[in-house]
Amino acid sequence: MRVIGAVTGLCVLLIGIFVAWSWATREPEGEIPSVEPSGWEYRWGDSPQDSAGLPAWLNDAALGWQPIAFPANPPERDGRDKVWFRLHLPDNQWHDPVLFISSIDLIAQVYLGDRLIYQHGDFDEGDGIAFAGWPWHMIALPRDFGGQTLCLRVFSDYTSIGLWGQVRLMERGEAYRQIIRRSAWDVAVSALALALAVFAAIFAASGVERRSFGAIALFAGASGLMLLAEAPARQLIAGNPLGWDLVRAFSYYMLPVATGLILAHWLQGRARRWMQRLWALHLAYVVLVMGLVQGNVINLSLTFPIFDGLLVATLPAMLALALWQWRTLDGTQRTVVMCFALFAPLLLADMLVAHGFIPWQPIPLSFGSLAFSLSCVAISLHRYHRVHRELARSHETLEQQVATRTEELAQLVEELEGLSYRDALTGLYNRRHFDAAYAQAGRRAVSRGECLTLAILDLDHFKRINDRFGHDAGDSVLVTLAGLLKAHQEVGESVCRLGGEEFALLSHASPTVLAARLERLLGRLLATPLKRGEWCLGHVTFSAGIASYPLHSASPDSLLRLADEALYCAKRGGRSTVAIHSDSAAPRLQKADARSSAGREGWDVSSDAQPSQEETGQDDRRAGRGRRRRRKGSRRLARDRERARGEMVL
Repeated sequence: MRVIGAVTGLCVLLIGIFVAWSWATREPEGEIPSVEPSGWEYRWGDSPQDSAGLPAWLNDAALGWQPIAFPANPPERDGRDKVWFRLHLPDNQWHDPVLFISSIDLIAQVYLGDRLIYQHGDFDEGDGIAFAGWPWHMIALPRDFGGQTLCLRVFSDYTSIGLWGQVRLMERGEAYRQIIRRSAWDVAVSALALALAVFAAIFAASGVERRSFGAIALFAGASGLMLLAEAPARQLIAGNPLGWDLVRAFSYYMLPVATGLILAHWLQGRARRWMQRLWALHLAYVVLVMGLVQGNVINLSLTFPIFDGLLVATLPAMLALALWQWRTLDGTQRTVVMCFALFAPLLLADMLVAHGFIPWQPIPLSFGSLAFSLSCVAISLHRYHRVHRELARSHETLEQQVATRTEELAQLVEELEGLSYRDALTGLYNRRHFDAAYAQAGRRAVSRGECLTLAILDLDHFKRINDRFGHDAGDSVLVTLAGLLKAHQEVGESVCRLGGEEFALLSHASPTVLAARLERLLGRLLATPLKRGEWCLGHVTFSAGIASYPLHSASPDSLLRLADEALYCAKRGGRSTVAIHSDSAAPRLQKADARSSAGREGWDVSSDAQPSQEETGQDDRRAGRGRRRRRKGSRRLARDRERARGEMVL
């Protein structure tokens, strides 16, 4: 909470400073507006000296001068590094007039008539041009400058030559107000970015996400210093233009290094390796260039075009690598990538304006930096909250930890038990699930007074399929019947495989409705013979017994026995039959209305004759074994319940 309060207080303070600064620098009423001079002319080369030691071109009326719309980058440069510009000044309208120039590439002398009134850079070093920085220039003019000729002598070995940005005649006070007005927002955002860099550095020093927070601190610090070094108010803070440009160059060159570190920390695989190579390339460039500049081997101005060309290639590549693995990033990481996607085009646009590829215009680079800074705030708060939550979790009592572990183990046991409730072959629930579902459904039927109906199905002559076509064919028949039962299953019903060729169906429908559904299913089986590969398995049928609570029994516990007896009667009655339990001596048989003649004739897998007495006896013995298995299962379920209650007591 202290971090949140500190950041909030800082933001409120910066907003207040910005509002107060804007109010203090508002446009005074009645002030004469600034004027952009026109009628510029240029002349390539350098003027010879006259007998008085002054440039001869100061008094040259018209020979060799050519018109130009703006005094920058005249045509047909062809590698030349010296050019003159001149202007016939308009009448004076101001009390304290100045000529304001945003920047000059690279050094210049300014003459009014035949008098030198301003100089930027050293012209006494022969043919060499010593870079003196890119400050703004406020050239004082006398009150009687109207009608006089202003000449500028410009030397530059940079990609651009001449003036850059704004060139206006105005009051000195208005010039200062414009400087402050254009710097207020950038300075405020710069202070916020530097503050965030300090916060991120503190988090990195504490060991929490050290690499990520270290890279964020580097980016926030570099962007904050770059905005401050580019703000016009920098010269009001310290009057060292070359020092400010050195700070701007270093912070500008470190931006792709910090960006690469941030993104490489989150990316994986080949994208991460390529990102590491890109930021390492930029870091090598920074180290090499700063060493050469400090050793006076090259001018600082010459390092910008090389870096900008490198940035044009690497910045889109970094953004493409980040977007390539967009799906693997979390919410905070995606926020940073989106802010970087906003910041990158602004940075490229600022570079194009600096080199004159597009006309001069203010680029809102601070908005991109602000977006990234705010994303850093979000990440910092998120990380802090996560760390705080982890620390709070670490102070839990031992009893709470044991309870959590016990609950986890219980859930694991429950999951493992769930895995044992499915039949591996058919995908239906197995006998274990049936026992539990049967007991639960019985209790609910008693408590709610609902109907509970149980149907037990047994495939007819299943042994013949195994004996004639093999067990794989028998398995396919079981899977087919299981699929049909699941397809005809209604909401709230449970279909299980009891074992072998026996299936069970628990339902809340009435016995006659359930019997009619099973009859339709039986008719569907009779209509189409089953096949397995090239083998025709014939018409498969089943017998079923149905019992219902409370129609046939006063307790749901006896439904299994009653349904089993109904199944036994269905088998004795000729198979391929659905039998509903009856209180009479023999259950009432429900014949299939849609039974085809093919079903009456018997199985395709055998002869047309009726089952032999031996086969009937085998089916009877198999049905008896099924009943014994079900009774054993019921007793085993009761023992499991008693054992579970004993374990819970312990």
